[in-house]
Order: sequence, then structure tokens, then C-alpha cells
Amino acid sequence: MGNLSIITEFLLIEFSSTRELQVLHALLFLLIYLAALMGNLLTIAAIFTDPQLHCPMYFFLSNLSLLDICTISVTLPKFIVNSLSGCQSLSLLGCAAQISFFLFFSATEFALLVAMSYDRFVAICHPLHYSIIMMPARCVWAVSGSWVSGLIYSAVHTGNMFRLSFSGSNVIHQFFCDVPHVLKVATSEVFNSEFVLIVASSSFLLFCFAYLIISYARIFSSVLKIPSVEGRYKAISTCSPQLIILILFLTSVMTAVLRDTSDTSPIQNLLIAMAYTILPPLMNPIIYSLRNQKVTAAMSKMVRRIFFPPSLKTQKS
Repeated sequence: MGNLSIITEFLLIEFSSTRELQVLHALLFLLIYLAALMGNLLTIAAIFTDPQLHCPMYFFLSNLSLLDICTISVTLPKFIVNSLSGCQSLSLLGCAAQISFFLFFSATEFALLVAMSYDRFVAICHPLHYSIIMMPARCVWAVSGSWVSGLIYSAVHTGNMFRLSFSGSNVIHQFFCDVPHVLKVATSEVFNSEFVLIVASSSFLLFCFAYLIISYARIFSSVLKIPSVEGRYKAISTCSPQLIILILFLTSVMTAVLRDTSDTSPIQNLLIAMAYTILPPLMNPIIYSLRNQKVTAAMSKMVRRIFFPPSLKTQKS
């Protein structure tokens, strides 16, 4: 026992030993980060400034964009700084904070996607009762419940993982403090209890996913009954992106949790982690906003107001 060293910091893996490639990785991920920030910030600003978008669907969408900004900001900035500086260390407290915030925002986003799918279910299957069921107060409670459930989920997992000291290797084969890799250097007591929590939470996620599949099955069955082709296309285009994002998010998370991390290469670890840390915040603005005519119209009006104010137009005339 005297030979065991207590871990006070972790070393994140370098995906290349060449300095030029490290800088190239940093610039590439910086562009991805800025693109995700710009897309989500524009979505929030357009929804906030356009009164026509002050309805439940876009209220959920603005919260989703806020969560996407928070989620991608937990992991990418630290990776970019590490790649540019050449320092891959991360303190134990920093690792705990990274895991805590990532679990918080990820769990909240999943709960919010469930609420958004229910909103689409009511809008398509019960359109006459939509305004009664999706009242503003209920929408606020749904969003608040998503944030609270994410906070509880994060607190339980983070508190359990970091209640004891870590010993052994402090190398994490990932570009951020990922739960499966941190558990590899945890004590057996923490690993066993965390495994029980992961199994329980995975069962709950699968239950929610089964509920979503049933809801979407009823949505698509109702869509097929719409007489006009344009109406069917519009209904499917608003629902199918949510299902695609949910499937991508869940499959990548389950793969990351259940696979043996020692049997995968660093590139495989990076690609799997990108599927649930980077792709959703980057793709959500494209799927939900840029394909939505009302949101794009609100963005164009907002840009015109910023760069071409009405006062300037009046003075020119």
C-alpha cells in the first residue's frame, strides 16, 4: 500500500506527437467551436427578438441552443488550449468539474429532447388541443424539470466518483475527462457502485427511448393520414431530425459506456466521443434552425436591423 501514489492530476492523451499536427488539431476544433457558438447564438437571438417565435416549440429550441453552447464549452476550449500550449495536464478538481458540468448539461439536454418530442406529438396528433395542453406555464415547468433532473443526475454521479482517492495510472485516453476512462483508475468500491448507477441510468434512458419510439410511431402514423403531400413533408421534416439526434446521442453514449476502452485506439476513442460531445451542438442549429423558414427569416431580419438600421435608410431617402 505504501507504493501506491495518490493521483492529484490527470494527463489527457495527445492525438499526435508532432507539434504541427497539434496546432492543426487546435485550429480545426477552434473552427468547429466557433461555428457551433455562432449557430446557437444566432438561434437564441432570433427567437428572442422575433415575437412570432414566442411559442412553445421555439421556447424549447432556445433552451436547447443554450444547452448546446454550455455542453461544447465544457470540453473543447480546454482541449484547444492544451493543444496550443503542449500541456496536457488537468487537475483533479478540474476533472471533477468537467465531468460534473458535462453530465449536467448532457442529461438536461436529453430530458429537454424528450419534452420537445412530446410537444411535436401534441402538435401533430392533437392539434385542436395544443394550446390547452402546451400552456406557457407547463412549458416552463417542463424546461425547469429538465434542468433540475440534469443537476440531480450530475450530482449523484460526480459525488460517487470523487468521494474516494484515485490511485494508479493518471493517463486518460481521451481529449477530456470522460467517465469510462476515469473509472479505470478508480478504486474497486467506486467502480462497483458507479457501475450500478450506470446500469440504472441506462435502463431509465432505454425506457425513455422506448417511449420516444412509440410516440414517433404514432406521429408518423398520423402524418401518413394527412391528405396533402406538402403537409406530410412539413410534419416529417419537423420530427425526423429530433429522432436522428436522439439515436445518434444514445448510441454513441451507450457505446462509450459499455465498450472496453483498452481495446480501442485513440482515434476510435476520439470519433466516438465526438459523436456525443461535438456533433449534437454543431448539428442542432443546422437541423432545427437553418432548415426552419421562420427561424431563418427572423435571423435575416435581425441581421438587417443590425447592419442597416431604419434610421439610416430614412436619412438616405
